[in-house]
Order: sequence, then structure tokens, then C-alpha cells
Amino acid sequence: MESTVSFYQDLVSHKLSLPVLLKDEKYLHPVPSDWHVIITDIKGSTGAVAAGLHETVNLIATGSIVTVLNLAHKAGITIPFFFGGDGATFIVPGVLLDIAMKGLLRFKTNTLANFNLQLRVGTVSVQQIYQQGKDLNISKYSVSSFFSIPVVLGTGLSYAEQLVKGDDYLLSPDLLPAEELDLTGMQCRWDKIDPPENNQEIVTLLIIAKEGRRSSLVFSKVIDQLEEIYGSLQKRQPISVNKLRLKSTFARLKMEMRARIGSTKLFELIQNWLINGYGYIYFRTEKGKNYLNRLVEMSDTLVIDGRINTVISGNETQRLLLENALDLMEKSGDILYGIHLSRNSVMSCYVRDLENDHIHFVDGSEGGYTQAARQLKGKIAKNCC
Repeated sequence: MESTVSFYQDLVSHKLSLPVLLKDEKYLHPVPSDWHVIITDIKGSTGAVAAGLHETVNLIATGSIVTVLNLAHKAGITIPFFFGGDGATFIVPGVLLDIAMKGLLRFKTNTLANFNLQLRVGTVSVQQIYQQGKDLNISKYSVSSFFSIPVVLGTGLSYAEQLVKGDDYLLSPDLLPAEELDLTGMQCRWDKIDPPENNQEIVTLLIIAKEGRRSSLVFSKVIDQLEEIYGSLQKRQPISVNKLRLKSTFARLKMEMRARIGSTKLFELIQNWLINGYGYIYFRTEKGKNYLNRLVEMSDTLVIDGRINTVISGNETQRLLLENALDLMEKSGDILYGIHLSRNSVMSCYVRDLENDHIHFVDGSEGGYTQAARQLKGKIAKNCC
């Protein structure tokens, strides 16, 4: 049997418009049945956000991504992954499954010990997803010449999430945590980020297609509305270089260190604080300015994982137009959506090098994705009963 390990890496990154990509099935490919879905999720994240722990929640979600991506990098495997504010989703080949799960179980143990938060970690095979009649189709969309994102359509990831979050989910008892945890490259050192010039607010949005609706057509319509009201992905980008501010407090660096190594080491803490201080100088150099420009380009503000998850910036007039358009789509039975409004966004980062190998995870402040998900879940419960 031919190996499918390089399946995602070999996908063409399409540069056509996103609505066109979504509507045309020839750009979408079924995930191989010998791959697996891995899901991480902070149990009780809504309560944690309400208690003011939104930065910690984002840090843990980012840490789960860094855990898996470092292991994938060592194995020379490229995988699709999705940031969700309070957790993450990965689609991995079989050869990476146990390695990734062991790393995440170690991260789960550290998270409970250091932050008293419970991280769910679970896996569902793609084969099982298909056996249940769910679909899982993927494409790769070129956001810029440096940055591509996976695009997933179908109910497969939603089904896997329901299983992992279910009370009767059982992980294999034979799986033991990894001895060591590698969170190299995890950085969460930017302060809250105000909207770009001429924008006043940040909108965090979650949208699902209602059962029986063809998600490709529904999502294409949603993206068309976003582009008509807010402009292109670049124009509605919540991150801009002139609004970036380093947050180099000892408390922030200490929290990051606890997530990485499970303790606080004074010498390393001071060292990181000094390195962060050097950042003020570095970002004034030509290389530093290039990094900041790439940072904006490589900010993960749009996630399509069977639903639309996005963080955008704009003004009140635009948001009211958007809400009106989404309300009409909701009344017609096409979608359900959750929305959260905030004054700024937050960002955590995975930096392997300062040239091309870095990605930046964006959320609305005060737990934007978590709050939008809470609203969406309420609508789902109301519609199903």
C-alpha cells in the first residue's frame, strides 16, 4: 500500500479566491482513512475566561499546538492544524499518532500541575469518521506568498470533537506520557493589540452550516459577505505593525516558562527578560522590521475546520451590516453563528526562526473564541430541542 505520510505536504496551495475554492469540489480531497484526528480542549474554559484567565487559556491552547508541531518537525512531516482559542485540532498520519499523543499527555499533566486547568486530549481515526457516514475533505489555501492555511469541509471534525468531549470517551490505557516536553519556539510576549488605524473594534466570529445545508455553498456566501462589508482578508486583518507592543513583565514570562518547563528558573527568567528587552532594539533593524511585516502576514486570523472561525477588525457600521446579513442567513436556515465584540485582540506565537518559520495565533481579547462558542452552543441547543 502506498504511503500517505506526505498527503498534506503534497497538496497544492491554491491562490484563487476563497469563495471559488470553497464552491468547487475539485479543489477538495478526502483525508486518507489511515490518518487520525487529535483534539485538545480545556475543560471549563468558559469559567476560566470568566475568572480572568483568558491569557492562560490561550497560552495552553498554543502550547498544545507547539507540542505537536515540534514533534512533527522532528519527524519531517507536515500536518494541518487549527487553533481554537481554548484548544486545537490536528490531523496526523498514523506514524505520528502515538508520538503526538504521548507529548500531549505530558503537556496535559504539566497544565494541571502548573495552572490547575484540565486539558482534554483525545483522538479519533479518520476511518471511524468515514464509517459513521461523516465526511472530511481538505484543501490548502494560499493566504500570501509565505503563508497557507488548511481548509476543511464536512462534519468529520465536529463528530470527532463530540466524541472526545463526551463523558464516555476513553483513551487507550496503554498510552503513557512522554518523558520530556519540547515547547521550543513558544512565545506569548505581545500585549493586547488595538485595531489598526481607522478601525475601532475587534469581532470574533464562529459560524456553522445547519444540518442539511451544503457547507461549501453556505461558507462561500459568508465569505462573500465578509469581503463585501469588510474587504479582503488583509483589509480586515486585526493585527498591524504600528499597534504591536511587547509585554515583557516578569509575570508574563514566568507564566510562559511554567508552561514550557513546569517550573520557574530565576536565571533563565532574567535571561528571557533581557532577550525580550533586546527585542525593542531588534525590531528597529531592517531584519526586525521584515519580521514584523511577516508576522502580520502570517497571523492566523481565519480558520476553516468544518466551520468558520475568524477574528476581524472594523467599525460599528460594518459590524451591524454583518450581523444583519448573518441574521438573515440564520432565519433562512443556512447557518448558526456566535459573535463576540472586544476592543482589542491577543496573540501568541510559534517561532522556529525569525525569517519564514513562524506563525501567530490570534483571538479576540477576554476570550473571544470561547465567548463566541458559548453563544453558538446556546443556539445549537435551542435549535435541536
